[in-house]
Formats: sequence, structure tokens, C-alpha cells
Amino acid sequence: MNIVKQNIILKGRVFTLTNQRAVFWKEQEALILSDIHIGKTAHFRKHGIAISSEILQTDLNRLRHLIQYFNTKKILVVGDLFHAESNSDVETFKVWLSQFSDIEWILIQGNHDIQSSHLMNELNICVVPKLIIDSYTFIHEDLEDYDNVFTISGHTHPGVVIRGKGKQKLKLPCYQITSQQLILPAFSLFTGLNTHNVLEDVDYYAFTDNSIFKL
Repeated sequence: MNIVKQNIILKGRVFTLTNQRAVFWKEQEALILSDIHIGKTAHFRKHGIAISSEILQTDLNRLRHLIQYFNTKKILVVGDLFHAESNSDVETFKVWLSQFSDIEWILIQGNHDIQSSHLMNELNICVVPKLIIDSYTFIHEDLEDYDNVFTISGHTHPGVVIRGKGKQKLKLPCYQITSQQLILPAFSLFTGLNTHNVLEDVDYYAFTDNSIFKL
């Protein structure tokens, strides 16, 4: 797996964007990501749609590489760690998670995170509606009224369209950054791209398997 990095400054501190759909905050030794949607593939299979379980394994392998690459001590998931009710994918995640017992996991609850508190305790994952660290507010869905708050969120699965000659165009996942917010791409590869969430005065950092670049 190729990890490409781009450092940016948010409110005076350095954050590292990656082409693997996650951000590293070195000061906190924290990996920040959103919308993993564990259980989505099993949910589809349960309803008769043939979706490979390898999709989840690929996502978890990417996450493992990122954790090891950055020597991560803390994971901040800004919503939708899970997709639906408990199923076989959740059991797979439970086994996978056991290798990282020394890492602190914090889930900022998203609209899909409907798992029981018993399961969260069993997984040793702290669940909160929002999290404030220094001058940053971690939430799942974007705020309508910032009131001088800088937010780091997910939920919208941002993407961008790059147009070439004629009718040629390419859709890529991206980070959206304004003076008051950072919106993360969905971590799972099994998600669509929302290219219609248009913000004012926004910078787009799109990425591929081998690059990350500002548009």
C-alpha cells in the first residue's frame, strides 16, 4: 500500500492528509477518519445482494497499515464506524481490533452508529456525541452555525469531478477545507462519492493511489 502525504496548517497546527482517506495529527499521535461503515457488506448479503467480504478486509488492512506507519496511539472516528445492526462483519472487526488493545479508540457517534453500549464497552470504544480538543470540534455532520468553531467532520463522502477534453471526466475522493472546517472523505472504499456538496471558499485536496494534490 502506497501512503502519500500532504501537510496542511489548520488553526496554527500541522495535520497530515493522506491518499488513504485518513488524517494524522502528530501532536496528538492520532489518526482521524470517518465513515468506515463496518457491517455494510454483510447487511447487503443478508438481503440477498452478493457483496464480497473482501471489501471489509481491504479496508481493515489499509487501516492497519496506517496505524503502524504513523505509530498511532489514538483513533478518532468522526462518525459511522458501523453501518447497521450487529452482523458477521462486526464479529470480523472484533477479532481484528484485538491486535490494537493499546490504542485509544474514540467514536464521535454518526447517524449509522446504532450499536449497543454493551458492544461498545466490549470493544473498549468510547462513544461521544462530539469531541473538543484544543480549538477543534470533532462531529459527524457539519454545523450550520460555526460561531468561531473549527469543525472536523465526515458524513458527506466528498468527491470532486476533474474534467478533461471533450466529455472526459474523472471522479476522485477528496478532502474539503474552508477557514472553519475540514470534511473528510469516507474511509471505506465501498461508498459513493458526493460531488454535489458545494461549499463557499473551499479548497479541495483530491487523491489517487499514487498522489494527493490541491485543486
